[in-house]
Amino acid sequence: MPQSENPVDSSSSIPPVAEDFADWRVQMANLVDSPGALEARSGHAIQWSSHCDVAGRRFGMLVTPYYASLMKAPLEQDPIFKMCVPDARELTPASWLTADPLGEEPQSPVPGLVHRYRNRALILVTSRCAVHCRYCMRKRKTSEERPYELDLTRVCDYLREHPEVDDVILSGGDPLTLDDFVIETVLTAIRTVPSVRIVRIGTRVPVVLPMRITDALCSMLRRFHPLYINTHFNHPAELTSEARVACEKLADVGIPMGNQSVLLRGINDSVDVLAALCSGLLAMRVRPYYLHQCDLVEGVEHFRVSTAKGMDLVAALRCRLGGLAVPVFAVDLPGSDCKIPLQQPYVTAQTDCATVLRNKNGVDLRYPEPRELS
Repeated sequence: MPQSENPVDSSSSIPPVAEDFADWRVQMANLVDSPGALEARSGHAIQWSSHCDVAGRRFGMLVTPYYASLMKAPLEQDPIFKMCVPDARELTPASWLTADPLGEEPQSPVPGLVHRYRNRALILVTSRCAVHCRYCMRKRKTSEERPYELDLTRVCDYLREHPEVDDVILSGGDPLTLDDFVIETVLTAIRTVPSVRIVRIGTRVPVVLPMRITDALCSMLRRFHPLYINTHFNHPAELTSEARVACEKLADVGIPMGNQSVLLRGINDSVDVLAALCSGLLAMRVRPYYLHQCDLVEGVEHFRVSTAKGMDLVAALRCRLGGLAVPVFAVDLPGSDCKIPLQQPYVTAQTDCATVLRNKNGVDLRYPEPRELS
């Protein structure tokens, strides 16, 4: 089963799952859903706070056996463990953290559809995920007990009434946790709307459930081009051979792959980790697209990194890696009509004659502006 491409002592890992767990449906039927279940499966004693179970009940816990098998002991220090196992600090209140940090609910004119940006609409096709990420900005949806129902007819009617929307993103939950025929039904319906040119799917499945990317799924998806997939790797430990195969299968049927990471304290807030992640993604034919500043969702304060540090990290990446490997560092806030890039002030002065640019080392460089030739 999974072997990380960043090898460590395999004796410290959670035992690999049985062979029949190569079927994604078996994985989904055997999700680890509590800290106690993870402890029993891992065979490692874990120093739990009593509040961890409370956080798990409040925000939900789900981990695929595959993803759990990537955790290495001591578990409390493992980045994958930190991203998906409840932490008592999630219960610490902060007035700036809310259940709906992007204000999606008021901008949902039809159940299951969010229209925040003029030419883009988000369709929440399911509330189900294969893993509950502790920093998820939509945990108010994924932790719901009742199944989420999408009224495709009303969604498509809305899109026809708003032809300015030419770019639709399928999200949730995770759309690729649905069966092939359900995904095909959704895509077929959306493709009946003439004004929709681009369809994107946001999914963490290649990271946490790579066996879901079957030949049958890829064959079906390729019929709906232009189709793009953005996935969500956060740490080099997730770049396994299984994840590589999943991403390459999608790329092989002509689906451009992008990655949206979240900057997380104690997980990927170092240049070395981010450089290994971004270069590794490119080797898997996945373009680093966004590095997101944490959304201000309940229970996330212990993960947040300062914007200043984030800008320094990306500036350092730009010096270390080629431009194709450097993601845009951005924050998404309610009230904005787009994501806001966070960058150091590279432009320090401008005149009609020249622009002064400051590089990573603090050196000012002069770029002459064009002039009329006599």
